[in-house]
This record gives sequence, C-alpha cells and structure tokens, in this order.
Amino acid sequence: MKITWLGHGSFRLEIADQVLLIDPWFTGNPVFPTDRRAEAIKSATHILITHGHGDHAGDALALTRETGAPLVGIYDLMGHWAATEDVSTVGFNKGGTVMLGDVAVSMVAAVHSSSIGTDAGPAYAGAEAGFVIKGEGRVIYVSGDTDIMADMGWIGEYYAPDIGILCAGGHFTMDMKAAAWAAKKFFNFRTVIPCHYKTFPILEQSADVLRDGLPGVDVRTPEVMDAVEL
Repeated sequence: MKITWLGHGSFRLEIADQVLLIDPWFTGNPVFPTDRRAEAIKSATHILITHGHGDHAGDALALTRETGAPLVGIYDLMGHWAATEDVSTVGFNKGGTVMLGDVAVSMVAAVHSSSIGTDAGPAYAGAEAGFVIKGEGRVIYVSGDTDIMADMGWIGEYYAPDIGILCAGGHFTMDMKAAAWAAKKFFNFRTVIPCHYKTFPILEQSADVLRDGLPGVDVRTPEVMDAVEL
C-alpha cells in the first residue's frame, strides 16, 4: 500500500487493485508541484470526493474527464454532476458501502459544510463526509474536513481503523491538538498522517503538537509527493 500526500487535503492511495485519488486539488494549490501532476494522477481508477468545496472538489470534473476514473461521493453531488456534466459517478450516502474492485469504501459522518460555487453564489452540494477504506487487510479512516465529533466514537469501535488520515490545520477544521485528542479518545491508530495544514499561513505549519500528543503512534509527516509505504 502506498499513500501519497498531494498537499492540503489531497491524497493518492494505491491499495489492492485500485489507485484512488482523494479530494485531488491541483489548480490553485500553492504547495503542489505542477510539473508532477501527471505522476499524481497516473492510472487513477476512482476519484473520491468528501465534499463540494473548491479546495477538495474544484478539479474533480476536469480530472474525471481526463482520466476516465468515475467520481465517488455523496449522492446529491454525484447525481447533480451526472445529470448536468455527463460524467460517470458513484453516488451513495452515510452508512453505505461501495466496492471499488477489491476495495471497500464506506461513507461516514463529518462536521463541516459543503457547497459548490455558481454564478449566483454558493449552492448546496449534499452533506460533508469522511470515508473508511478497507483493503490489503488494512482499514483507513479518512476524516475529510471536520471538527471533533461524537460519531468518531462508533467509527473507531465499529470499523477499528488502524490508519488515520486526519485534517489538523485548524481555522476550517480541527487543529493538531484537537486531532491528537480525538485520535487518543476514539481510535487505536497504528499510523496517523495529518493533512489540511501548511497550505496557507492561516493554517498550522507544524505537526509537532500532534506527534507529541500521540506517543506510541507512528505519526508520518511526508513531504508533498513523497509516498508512505505501509
């Protein structure tokens, strides 16, 4: 399994027979090296979208047309895109699980907001969400953009993820201190990878607080485009 941070909340996940792009955002992403875009999207099989905000879904339509990889996410947004943009989508909802080849993707709650930009202003884009991804005998919790929430309790107990990809930049999501508290309170992670930080000055720039708050957990802080192999 390879997990490659693409900067901000974006990841490339190579797992079992799938290459999943999670919230891939390249256009306007100040920390992504534009000359490595082709490498980041190579052989993508599906594109997972946690919510409609531009720093998560802004490149989704262009990428699905370029790669042929279907978009996967909340039913409302996927249905809208399928009807208006003539693209292939897999729409489901919280509590649901879809099989993408040999990989199971379950949608779980997040606490944030979700909209897409229109000429008339922001428009409803279905609810924000996170994902639990199972493959190769591993279970990954992708928090999406969220605050600490009580739902993390049952997610941790029911799915028992051993890998956590957690938003932790603060201002728009939980910060490093909150992410560490949630990880200790609700989960038993072996590996944690923080995201949604360092992109802009308003966000946290270091994961030291997260690492210090999770003794005994393998907290990985890769540079953009450096793969974590697990």
